[in-house]
Formats: sequence, C-alpha cells, structure tokens
Amino acid sequence: MRRPGAVGREAAAALRSRRRDVWRLLAWSVPEAAPAVLSGLVVARAVDQGFLRGRPWTGTAWLGLLIVAAVLGAWGARQTHRAVAGVVEPFRDELVGRVVTAALHSADRHGGTPSDDGAVARLTQQVETVRDSFAGLVLVSRGFLVTVLAALIGTASLAPPLLLLVAPPLLGSLVLFLLALRLAVRWQRNHLAAGEQLADRTAAVAAATRDVAACRAGERAAGFVDESIAAQARAERALARLAAIRSLTVVVGGWLPLIAVLAGAGWITGNGLSTGALIGVLTYLAQVLVPTLELFVQTVGSAGLRFVITLDRLLRRVGHRIAAPATSGRRVAVPPRHAPLVLRRVTFRYGAAAHPVLHDFSLTITRGDHLVVVGPSGAGKSTFAGLLCGTLQPDSGAVLVGDISVEDLDPATRARCRVLIPQEAYVFPGTVAENLRYLNPEATDRQLRAAAGLLGADPLLARLGGLDAPLRPGDLSAGQRQLLTLVRAYLAPAPVAVLDEATCHLDPAAEERVELAFAARGTLVVIAHRISSAMRASRVLLLDGDRPMLGDHHSLQITSPRYREMTGYWHAASEPAGPAGPVDRVDPAVRPGLGGDPAQAVAHRAGRQVQLPGDLVGRHALSGQGEHLPLPAGQRVLRLDQ
Repeated sequence: MRRPGAVGREAAAALRSRRRDVWRLLAWSVPEAAPAVLSGLVVARAVDQGFLRGRPWTGTAWLGLLIVAAVLGAWGARQTHRAVAGVVEPFRDELVGRVVTAALHSADRHGGTPSDDGAVARLTQQVETVRDSFAGLVLVSRGFLVTVLAALIGTASLAPPLLLLVAPPLLGSLVLFLLALRLAVRWQRNHLAAGEQLADRTAAVAAATRDVAACRAGERAAGFVDESIAAQARAERALARLAAIRSLTVVVGGWLPLIAVLAGAGWITGNGLSTGALIGVLTYLAQVLVPTLELFVQTVGSAGLRFVITLDRLLRRVGHRIAAPATSGRRVAVPPRHAPLVLRRVTFRYGAAAHPVLHDFSLTITRGDHLVVVGPSGAGKSTFAGLLCGTLQPDSGAVLVGDISVEDLDPATRARCRVLIPQEAYVFPGTVAENLRYLNPEATDRQLRAAAGLLGADPLLARLGGLDAPLRPGDLSAGQRQLLTLVRAYLAPAPVAVLDEATCHLDPAAEERVELAFAARGTLVVIAHRISSAMRASRVLLLDGDRPMLGDHHSLQITSPRYREMTGYWHAASEPAGPAGPVDRVDPAVRPGLGGDPAQAVAHRAGRQVQLPGDLVGRHALSGQGEHLPLPAGQRVLRLDQ
C-alpha cells in the first residue's frame, strides 16, 4: 500500500518544480484581492466621513473606490488563471508521459503485446480529473490564503482588539477541517470499496440463483449480500458526517465571529469604536471571510478528495515522479560493444500452468555468429527472439549481455546492443531519408545509399523519388515496407541484428541478399520462415517442443527426424529460377524425386490452372503465367483456390 504522504509529496514536488510560476501566481493574487482588502475599509470611511456627517457625496466617492477595486480584481483574476495554467499543465503533461511510459514498459515486458487495458482510461479520464482538481485546489487555496489574510489585515486596521474574536475561531475551524479531511479520504475509499464489493456479491448471487434455490440457501445468500449492503450504508453515513463537519467548519470559523461581533456591538461602540469601523468589520466578516471559507471548504472537500484518490490510484500503476539521471551513486552497467549474448538455463512459459516454451535452455551467441532458428509454427521462435532481446523476461534463468543481465540494462543501452526487426514493418510519414535514419540520425546520405545498394533497395529508392522524397506508408506494399525497415536496421549502430521473420514478404533471392549482407555486417540471428535460410547459416537451432537441438544444416539432417521432414519439402535445387515467392504468391513445396512420378503436378495462383508436362515437373520448374500446356497421358491438373 502506498504511504498516505505520497500524493502530498507529488503535489509539493510539482509546485517546487514551477517556483517561478507559483510566485507569479501569488503576485497576481494581490490585485485580485483588492476588492476584499478595500471593502471593509471603504465602507467604514464612507459611513464615518460621509453619510453620518451629512456628506452623501463624500460617502458616494468612497464607495466609488469599490468599483475601481472590482476592475483591478477582475484584471488580477484574469492573470492568475494564466499563471495557474503555468503550474498545472506541466504537471498534467508529466503524468501523461508517465502513463504512456508505463504502458510501453508493460507492452515491452509482454513481448510487444499491449497488456495494460486501463492505460487509455488513465490517460483520458484519470489524468484529466487530476489536472482539473489540482487546478481548482491551487486557485481556491491561493485565493483563500490571500483573501483571508486581507480580511484579517483590514480588521486589524479598523479595530485591532476584534482580532481576538475572529482569529481563534477561524484557526480552530481550519484545524478541525484538516483533521476531518484525513478521515474523509479513508471514508471515501471505504465507500468505493463497499460499492465494488456489493456489485461483486450481487452478481455472484444472481449467477448462482439455481444453486441457491436447489440448496435452499436463500437466507445464507441474502446474508452474504446484506453484509455488503451494511458496509455500504456505514460508508454512506460516514460521508454524511463529513458533510456535517464541513458545515460546522464554516459555522465555527465564519459565522461564530460574526455573531460575536454583533452581540458585542454595544460594548464595542461604547469603548471608542466608530459605527463605520464596526460596519467595516462586519463587511469583512460577512462579505469576505464567510464566503471565502465556505468556498474553500466545499472545494477542498470535493476536489481535494478527487485529487487525492485519483492521483493515488494513478501512482499505484505508473509509479513515482521520473527522476533525472543521477550524476553520482551506482554505476550504470554498460557491456562491451561485442559482448556475447548468453541464455543461461532459461525457462519460459505463458502462464503458470502452460507447457514451457523453453526449459532449462542454455545458448551462447558470440561475435560474428550467424544463427538461424527454425521450427514448426507455435514452437516458440518469436518467443526466443523476445527473450534474447529483453522484451520478454524468463521465468527462471538469465539472459546476459556479457556478464550483465538484460534486465539491468536501461532501454537506451539495450538498444545499442541489438536491433530487433519484427515481421510487422513500420514506416512513418516523412521523407525516405528520415525513415532510414530513424535508428542512426548521424548517417550520411552516402551511407544511406550504400546500405540500400547492399540490400537491393536501390530500385525501390529510385521508384520512390530518392532520399528526399515524401513517404506515404499506405502507398507501399508489405515487401517494400520490409525492405525499408531492413535498410534502417542495417544502419543501426547495434552490433547484433535479430530478424524475426523480417523478410517474409520478400522473394527468396532478395531474402538471400539481405541475410548475407547482415551476416557480413556482424552477428546475425534469423527467425526463419524458409528452410533455405538454414542452409546459409553457420549454426541452426531447431525448436520442437521443449527439446531444442543445435547444429548446422547437415548435422541436423542426420540427427533430427523433424528437421529431415522440414527439409524434405524444400531442396536447394527446387528453388524457382523465375520470379517466384510472395511477389507472385507462390509457396514452392516440392519433394525430392518429384520428377520420378509423371502423375504429379504443381499448382500456382488462386483461381488459375497450371499444367506442367512431365519433363518440366522433373526439373521442378514452376510457371507463374497460368499457361495451358499439353500433358502426357496419365498426368493430372491440380487447381488451388485461396
């Protein structure tokens, strides 16, 4: 549970961080308080020097000063609202940043999947509630302080002895109210908890109506709900007591001094106090002190409760104020640039009862390694990438960069160690160069063009209009977006690149060119969707259940039946020589020895017939044009519809 003072410390820190705006707010409060300061004094002079002496024009002239004071107060009020914005809006912006940061960290811990469903409500409702209530508290508290001080100064200037009748009850009422406010926070929380409990128990009983009737447990079920009703009733009565305490505060601090002055009016005037001074003091009490105290109690009692409870709930989810980076203290861990990536006895599962994706698994990836991860769908290939890059945390074991845990690295350091390219390629509106420089803002135009040439993106850049051309993501195909994202990742300073099916929309020839370029660049880990990627790798990791196997393409063909089954559908000689691949929606799946069966055929494209003669089938050729070729006797035509 968060300590009760946490909310107060957050508010105080917000005010301290904007000291200049706070002082500006207090300075503009002086002209705003002009009507309150002058009201009693002007009335006293108008009565004593004007109306009681038979000089109505003099009295009217004094009262005319109130008009000037009102204009001055309106101008001051306008400026104070601007100053309040300078205090409150930065606090609101910081809360927004903390909510968004917490949501991103939550998604990062869950492998990029948004898991914080309440973040939108916190951003659109709770933050705005805190902003509005904080602004109300700042305005009213500042106004109460300045106005009450002005009323006390005015009373002292007219009749100093009367401060003994005004100040002690006012101080006592404030102490009473502050004590009640601490209780009010607890009562309001109890009220919310009682309401939630009543809703939960009512829904549970309603859902179990048949069981209740069958077991003749009506009285027990009613008692179960009655407990929550009684708890909510107690909470309602406590809040009603709070309303009574608010009224008592106004009576003690405002109306009691007023009644005391009225009751002693005869004695007061008999001891040298003028009638005008008495009326002026009564003006300060009735027209300034009582309304100001009543507004303060109502606002703090309502907006204050909303502020405390909402901000406390928000802080429970998004944490404390974001601290500036420390210049001293614990040294920030920074691994060497080419430190190995180590998975040490890692176990990971999605849920406590789920079968582990990896169990007690260890692996070391050294500088210049080219590792390809293969396996059936759902085997955990992307999970492996998430663990390796630190976007997922293992249930046990450790993922290390050198001898430093990935969890101990801040996001910036983690990004300098590796670059992860997921299947979902993201480009944003802007120029082509801005997209390519996203991970390396210092890259020159020459470096951009060189990287594009290495990865085969030169024709795409020319088609888009060059580096300075505007980029509209909606106009790009999935393959074009992937190619731009790959060029961007190639330019990143991180020495390790992890391609999580990042080439799935490229044809095999383009995929080979990209993987070879990244392998020459540095350490490469490929989550493969084509087995041909494994043929180019120095090491292959086969994920199949919780028994991973590590080797190379040839050794796994000997030792792993699963790997032989996977490679049986794809052979180096069967790769299409034409423009096959996702560009033409072709997924070649031909077995060795297909040419020995003249009754087989290969299909292509939804809604088209591709008829292949036996000699073409024997060479595993594919046609992408849908021609109708003559077939020898006994050969079939296979039609695919997507």
